[in-house]
Amino acid sequence: MKKIFITVTCVLLLTYSFAQHKTKNLIIVTLDGMRWQEVYRGADSAMINSKYTTDKDEVRKKYWVRSVGERRKLLFPFLWSVISKQGQLYGNRDAGNKDELANLYRFSYPGYNEIFTGFPDARMNTNDPITNPNMNVLEYINKQKGFEGKVIAFSSWERFPQILNVNRSGLPVYSGYADLKNPDANARLKYLNELQHNVPPYLGDSTRLDFITYEYSKEYIRQYKPRVLYMAFDETDDMAHAGNYKFYLDRAKQEDGYIKSIWDMIQADPFYKNNTTLLITCDHGRGDEPMDKWRDHGADVKGSENTWFAVIGPDTAPTGEVKTPTVTYHKQLAQTIAQLLGFDFKANAGHEVGDAIKTVIK
Repeated sequence: MKKIFITVTCVLLLTYSFAQHKTKNLIIVTLDGMRWQEVYRGADSAMINSKYTTDKDEVRKKYWVRSVGERRKLLFPFLWSVISKQGQLYGNRDAGNKDELANLYRFSYPGYNEIFTGFPDARMNTNDPITNPNMNVLEYINKQKGFEGKVIAFSSWERFPQILNVNRSGLPVYSGYADLKNPDANARLKYLNELQHNVPPYLGDSTRLDFITYEYSKEYIRQYKPRVLYMAFDETDDMAHAGNYKFYLDRAKQEDGYIKSIWDMIQADPFYKNNTTLLITCDHGRGDEPMDKWRDHGADVKGSENTWFAVIGPDTAPTGEVKTPTVTYHKQLAQTIAQLLGFDFKANAGHEVGDAIKTVIK
């Protein structure tokens, strides 16, 4: 991919001072395979009227109005009622703003590797359970003073222990149907250990429901007050691969609601209030033309490199939707995450880390 790297300028500072940053804690959320098209356009009328949508009248009632602005708010009310006013959103290609993958594979493991290690590694070209040799930014933060043992990940997809290399990093990563191991866990967390094994496993025997991942994350925040928490949802990708546009939309709106609930909770908690940044993104895009390609992604699917992200917090200017003709890459997110907390992410030898995206307030 030969593209000129362009530094975002419209919402950025000319200088960035670590001494002035206010972010003390960070919440990262990913919506697996969530297309930029629905994020910025809302539900697609062609998709609603296609073979991929059951209960068309119900879907139109829930998600369709003519106005793009109102339509996307129906699907993502938190993104378009809160972050659009108090934070920033990147990747609306209709407005000329692009957010993209630098890796050429354009599916999940390579996408998450890029997000968290800061570069596209040609060796990370499978979704198989291979161990990632690259240091990730969560591992790096977990080694910094004041963050030791305060970084954790909950994911629906079972592959994150390998992506984040728990054997080397020592990060607590609870993925798939893994039970929380803390002996002092409260009654709610212990109940979730039991509950997750009794809910219908409609995503398969290895990937758990996003509801369980959300509940673990929320309750862990309440009890343990982590400094950095990563919450990885999966169902949007599953529903798209299944070709069920109604469920894809429903899961997207549900996950927006989960994110709102987490944000409202931390803003009501003195430990987190006004000192926590929330970053939301995806691991890859999906196809668009022909229509059937919306189910797919990968190196041979045009459009699956097109991604998006949103950020809100005390160091982020409330400029809303970024509409300037600039390009950001997911390889920049690792350093962005680090610098929001006042760190300079230095990865293991052999590769550079993408430059941070400066979202800070003047």
